[in-house]
Amino acid sequence: MSPMVLQKLEPGTLIADQVFNAIHEAIMSGALQAGEHLRIRNLAEELGTSVMPVREAIRRLEESGLAEKVPYKGSVVKEFLQEELLHVYAVRRLLEVEAARLGAAVISTDDVERMRKEFGAMRESLEEDRVTDYLDHDEQLLSILYSAAGNPVLTETIRTLWNRCRSYKIVGVQQALASGDHSPLLTFQAQLVDAAASNDPDGASGVNDQSVRRATERVQEGLPSRTAFEE
Repeated sequence: MSPMVLQKLEPGTLIADQVFNAIHEAIMSGALQAGEHLRIRNLAEELGTSVMPVREAIRRLEESGLAEKVPYKGSVVKEFLQEELLHVYAVRRLLEVEAARLGAAVISTDDVERMRKEFGAMRESLEEDRVTDYLDHDEQLLSILYSAAGNPVLTETIRTLWNRCRSYKIVGVQQALASGDHSPLLTFQAQLVDAAASNDPDGASGVNDQSVRRATERVQEGLPSRTAFEE
């Protein structure tokens, strides 16, 4: 693990929650990358705390699918093989197509304007190669639309799935930026904003269906399957 990935904890709040939030944020930002060893003593020293809250935080990360135990190595940031990500994206497609349909039917003009602002922030983030900011604004744009449906459980469940594939998404955006063509990272979101502005549920759900299908194809093309490691 690179030195000073995490910030030392501030007094005044529950240590266990602070530790979890700090490590969680490091994973979400890519500071802790897929496959990286979560060394308990190193993390405790970096955060300025004891090992017990770090152990608890790693347990919670394992439960949420962001970390996993590896034989003879201990806990690491979750790495995905093709099959695992395909399961995640299959569920995302089911939920996000429906969330877009429900949200687009009732979203307000003010919320559409919020989506437009997030889209502008996405574009700026790409121009400045700020990968995690791009993903944050992308997810916020989608959350505005999905929240319009009025079902917080639906939105929270989708956010959990986003978290589970965040490390993969970071790499995907980095590869797209390296190609020099930003348009694939903006096309579907632009179409989704237009569908929301028109209160077009079929259009919004269709955009999301295409978007997640394309993401699924990238998983199939770019990640090894479990059998590749078994052969």
